[in-house]
Amino acid sequence: MRKPEVNYRAFRFSKLRQPQYSHLLLLLGWVVYLLLFFLTERLIPAQSCYSVHIVLDDWIPFCEVFWIPYVFWYALIVLSLGYFLLYHIDSFKRLQTYIIITQAVALTVYVVFPTRQDLRPEVFPRENFLTQCVKLLYRVDTNTGVCPSLHVAISLGIASVWTKEKGISRWWKAFVVVTVVLICLSTMFIKQHSAVDLLAAIPVCLLAEGVVYRDRLAAKR
Repeated sequence: MRKPEVNYRAFRFSKLRQPQYSHLLLLLGWVVYLLLFFLTERLIPAQSCYSVHIVLDDWIPFCEVFWIPYVFWYALIVLSLGYFLLYHIDSFKRLQTYIIITQAVALTVYVVFPTRQDLRPEVFPRENFLTQCVKLLYRVDTNTGVCPSLHVAISLGIASVWTKEKGISRWWKAFVVVTVVLICLSTMFIKQHSAVDLLAAIPVCLLAEGVVYRDRLAAKR
């Protein structure tokens, strides 16, 4: 069985600033993000948001099956951060930094240029278990703060880090890439995001990629 890089059994909060545990401080980024996200959700009313829409959105049909990869996104984040936290601290630092950058940029845009989408169907074309799941998702997650899509930005970051990871099978890397593609598509097929939100996430990812892997990019020059 592979041995973790750090012995977390010896961890105490009093040791958080010690070199072997200081990387855990990066997880505070999630606390800050969630607090600010809920604040923006409460303080910025939907009527003050710009409705995002392009013609491509009208061509994409609603498909409730994509609810599965959409919610698997949460598991993929936990699995990825958890694995790197145990077995490759450098990759954990890179991925969590990548996530913090995308979250910071997205939240800034949500405040400066608040957006919403009005793509959700009023009546579903079918009634089944998955459409019920989508209905629940709609109730839990509002249609504001959508551009750029963090579902897309963070997913691309996960794929970036995994594909650069050494000692990982090609099958797993292929699984991650296919899963990320499905997650990105799912944002549009369950009408949680416009295609604009997906496209807007790409420059955010390029910024994060440049910061997180600036050492490797400099080495190639």
